[in-house]
Amino acid sequence: MNQIQDLHKQAMDFAEMAQVAKLKGDSVLALELSRQAFQKERLAAELTVSNLAAEPTRSVLHRSAATLAIDCGEITTAERLIAVALSGNPPQEIAEELKDLFVQINIDKYFARRGIVFDKAKL
Repeated sequence: MNQIQDLHKQAMDFAEMAQVAKLKGDSVLALELSRQAFQKERLAAELTVSNLAAEPTRSVLHRSAATLAIDCGEITTAERLIAVALSGNPPQEIAEELKDLFVQINIDKYFARRGIVFDKAKL
């Protein structure tokens, strides 16, 4: 198993353990496990960053790392990961998911700058 696959597997294992901890009501452990998942997935994504031919793996890893970053409250890092993924040549479906993720983390700020009250629950 190569280093990227190994890191990704570790990240997914940590993410699964984080979900279990969350279901058990242990938010402190869930956050710690989510951070570990994020760190592993970010490392895996970084190993693909300069290989634009490694699609869809490159964009999928960046999307996953961005999602984990959001779970950890690392919004700026998530934005950067999304931008890096989109700067390559992601498949259309993955590109749309990345764009949706970017909107999801920025929509509140967008509306707030325009003085619009936005209720996510109604969306």
